Amino acid sequence: MPEPQVMIPAPPQLAAKSWILIDANSGRVLAEHNSDQRLPPASLTKLMTAYLVERELDRGNIQGDDMVPISEKAWRTGGSKMFVEVGTRVPVEELLHGIVIVSGNDASVAMAEYLAGGEEPFADLMNQHATQLGMENTHYENATGLPGENHYSSARDLMRLARHIILDYPEHYAIYSQKHFTYNGIEQPNRNRLLWRDPSVDGLKTGWTEEAGYCLVSSGKRDDMRLISVVMGTNSDEARAQETQKLLSYGFRYYETLKLYDRGAVLNTPRVWEGATNELKVGVDNGVYMTVPRNRNGELTARLDIDSGLVAPIAAGQRVGTMEVRLGDEVVGERDLVALEAVEEGGFFKRMIDKVQRFFSDLVGGWFD
Repeated sequence: MPEPQVMIPAPPQLAAKSWILIDANSGRVLAEHNSDQRLPPASLTKLMTAYLVERELDRGNIQGDDMVPISEKAWRTGGSKMFVEVGTRVPVEELLHGIVIVSGNDASVAMAEYLAGGEEPFADLMNQHATQLGMENTHYENATGLPGENHYSSARDLMRLARHIILDYPEHYAIYSQKHFTYNGIEQPNRNRLLWRDPSVDGLKTGWTEEAGYCLVSSGKRDDMRLISVVMGTNSDEARAQETQKLLSYGFRYYETLKLYDRGAVLNTPRVWEGATNELKVGVDNGVYMTVPRNRNGELTARLDIDSGLVAPIAAGQRVGTMEVRLGDEVVGERDLVALEAVEEGGFFKRMIDKVQRFFSDLVGGWFD
């Protein structure tokens, strides 16, 4: 008897202007609506502010205990606050917590001034990194998300940014799951309601302005599957939580993510001509994940297409082919195959012998391979 077909319902429709749901590891989009529409991001802007702080920490350009001076401009910035005091100095690590957990505009301006000398040059830095990350529908005017005429982003772009925050700087990601933050004797809650409602949710950031509505970038992890959702333009704090929960529940219920290959795993050893060795170890430079409907993992197949006639020298990391992954008859992923090691050019006599062997091999269809 044939196995029953796996039924996947249509993704939920949300009471929001724009949304997207992806698997963080495979990058597969599971649901989306108006995901490239340019919208005001409100405090979701601070994801980029925090990302740049984390980047500088990771590179060693700043330290968590560096003391940041608080200017009058930072202190006077309106909206949500960490409640830093003008003329004081606050550690970078404290300000990063204030940016992420309680959405402190004052903390964001202070870090912008510390990293770039002012909010305007920091916004320029934000835009450069947005371009580098492929955020094609994003432009920043400030570090806070306060309304600006040319300040916008999209659900897809914010998803890309959240994915980089999670995958590039995992040592800082725990901050996004903290439910409370206390500074200067003032305790404030994280505004992401899902941190209390769904134990799988561990980030990322809320946003609100009158123009933007209520927005939420969220991520959750169940077993080995991590999802990222972006919901923009709902009409209430409660709505953004409920609509986000719909997306996450849909993804976790109907899909699963499988790790097919580890980074550096040897997938094939093709013949190399004119090299110091005759074989090349071929694999992938990152782990290969695929997100598929539940109970269909047995239909996954992978096909390797390795370039013919590989000739030394070959550098480690050099692209030497492609891998195509299919789910039944559908192509669900492609990855580059790379050389996992360098193969140096062989000596004169080795090269001459290989040239002759390769000539006859081409004539008789691979006899000497």
